[in-house]
Amino acid sequence: MGKVIGIISVKGGVGKTSCTSNIGAALAYQHGKKVLLIDANFSAPNLGLHLGVVDPGMTIHDVMLGKCSILQSVYEYDDNLHLIPAKLNYRKRIEYKNFKSKLNRLKKKYDYILLDSSPSLNSEIKATLDASDSLFVITTADFPTIATTISTVNEAAAFKKPVLGLIVNKYNRWNSQLSRDDIESTVGVEVVSFLQNNNKMMKSLARTTPFVMMYPRSRLAKQFKDLASKLL
Repeated sequence: MGKVIGIISVKGGVGKTSCTSNIGAALAYQHGKKVLLIDANFSAPNLGLHLGVVDPGMTIHDVMLGKCSILQSVYEYDDNLHLIPAKLNYRKRIEYKNFKSKLNRLKKKYDYILLDSSPSLNSEIKATLDASDSLFVITTADFPTIATTISTVNEAAAFKKPVLGLIVNKYNRWNSQLSRDDIESTVGVEVVSFLQNNNKMMKSLARTTPFVMMYPRSRLAKQFKDLASKLL
């Protein structure tokens, strides 16, 4: 049975979606795993845009509304890397309590299912927390973000879901406000990866190609690959 990993943060702009796509790509291309990425940010989705799915037909919204089966909403980015996008600018209210049960059909088809969650403490992130087997928490090494990261970890604890570790994204050791010890002692969770800040990330987004595929020999790509190896 495949594992469902929630990628969460309650602060926008930390690079949660980029981490989701690149961890998934590293699992698929470096390790040959069958990976499905799902956009669980139902109100402000952009995971599909990261992978070139701009105007999807069937989406996770259609699945939740009963308009299609979850298998009908799957898009193939490549043989081992698949995606379920969300509908852009969807304004109607959706009930997310059945999200977990919708994923059960997929666990036999994929080694890993990665959920890109909402960055808000609302019913959307609770859908990810409920559906996930375990979690990665994305943060950055600054005081405001670490403060919200504590809330994220507390929310995971309320759902009794294990946090595999903190991923400190956009890290620049010369400009960072906080050290590993500062972060771990404040949040109470181990840092499993520091992901280097790299301006070429924007170029990979513009070309709708995961960074690990576009710049496979870069330091950041190696860090994503090491993170995927730790997950395995």
